[in-house]
Amino acid sequence: MTSSEFDQFRPPRAPRKGKGRKGGGKGKGGRGDDLMVPQVEVEHLDARGYYGHPVVKAPPWEWPVGAYLFLGGVAGGSGLLALGAQLTGRTVLRRNTRLTALGAAGLGAVALMVDLGRPERFLHMLRTFKVTSPMSVGSWILVGYSSFIGVAAVGEVDRLTADRLPLRPLRPVLRAAEGPAGIAAAGLAAPLAAYTAVLLGDTAMPTWNAVHRDLPFVFVSSASLAAAGAALVTTPGQEAGPARTLAVLGVIGDVVATRVMEKRADPVAIEPLHHGTPGKLLRWAERLAVAGGVGALLAGGRRGRVRGGVAALSGATLLAASACTRFGVFEAGLESAADPRYTIEPQKRRLARRRAEGITGDSITGL
Repeated sequence: MTSSEFDQFRPPRAPRKGKGRKGGGKGKGGRGDDLMVPQVEVEHLDARGYYGHPVVKAPPWEWPVGAYLFLGGVAGGSGLLALGAQLTGRTVLRRNTRLTALGAAGLGAVALMVDLGRPERFLHMLRTFKVTSPMSVGSWILVGYSSFIGVAAVGEVDRLTADRLPLRPLRPVLRAAEGPAGIAAAGLAAPLAAYTAVLLGDTAMPTWNAVHRDLPFVFVSSASLAAAGAALVTTPGQEAGPARTLAVLGVIGDVVATRVMEKRADPVAIEPLHHGTPGKLLRWAERLAVAGGVGALLAGGRRGRVRGGVAALSGATLLAASACTRFGVFEAGLESAADPRYTIEPQKRRLARRRAEGITGDSITGL
């Protein structure tokens, strides 16, 4: 029999008494071979996992994925803020948020391609559309959003350069399509900001899976912080009123959504959110969010350079808070996969709860 690198993890087996059907084997085909891995009940598992190895395997994602999570929030939030500026006639805020949205979406796509290793792999993801796959749906959301916001942003660049882009006969078409494109981009903005939370929650990583119901609300609030922060940095105070309002609402939503998420999730599975590097990032995220929200309020009551300086500082603080939230959640999920305890203990509690409720005989309680 050919040996395998995994042979060292197999439990010891008793010597075989015979060969073929005469060996007394009861297995299929009468070969008498012992099971490679004995059936294990959930109650008998401990924190060491299976033979001392993790129960689930973490995805091979690195920092570019965390950057993509953050940039997707900036792009989505900026698209919604751009629509508000478009409908209220704030031309400077509209221009800055559209350009920010396109830049963030473009950089996010680059970060995703860096993680994939080869750019053509991203194109392969667009060959089909699977509504049951968050990755497939998200890829199409990113492409659609980038296309619409790209049209709107090109119109802004053309005006910014005094109609010097080589558009000629296409300029009237661009002017006519710019407004509808901004509205269409706003329709995809919220899904762009939230779908990455659905993608994380759909995995087997204990922490991400434990918060899958509430993580989209946290990510949408985080996107509001990022978009408002970018607008406060780039837009003069007289047009940045909606950005300040969005910043305050985003801070409230972020703090409340995070608290609700932690309260509703399994207490063991979310431990990585409070310890180590993820815990530090998320604690700083809350501090920076509150500080940025207070700064946004103060910036609205000041004038001149002082107001501009406070607004810019508050905006940078809000951007940092959003980045800390995304990277903190990202790192917590990866760390939860390394320790079998975060998988096994919640499983035991769910099993005990189902049995206490009288649910027996199914694929979970019948192990």
